[in-house]
Amino acid sequence: MAWLVCDARVLASAELADTRRARRRGLLGRDHLDGAFVIEPCRWIHTIGMKFPIDVAYLDADGVVVKTIQMHRFRMGIPVWGARRVIEAGAGAFARWGLRVGDVIEIRCDEAKDGPADGVTGA
Repeated sequence: MAWLVCDARVLASAELADTRRARRRGLLGRDHLDGAFVIEPCRWIHTIGMKFPIDVAYLDADGVVVKTIQMHRFRMGIPVWGARRVIEAGAGAFARWGLRVGDVIEIRCDEAKDGPADGVTGA
């Protein structure tokens, strides 16, 4: 388990797709998403075969949001060359969280499962 944090405020729980298999599977087969799904490394995504629209945030190497979009089902995105990771959430989540371009996102791992706080990724 991980957490998305912005300005010392927890935005949502996050599932990390940090293996090739997890990145390839993504959100396929799901009919909703609670929290967020983080794909790293990643510069572009698609929603082909997905059952629901999503919000997408592209983050650079420092965790800065460089682009956000909402993608409907069965769409192909274009690569965002400055991106290093992507955060996906159910459509409308970013508006509820107040997430926008320029925000710095940290991905904090649960210490109990993933080790000490030194394992924090992001900015």
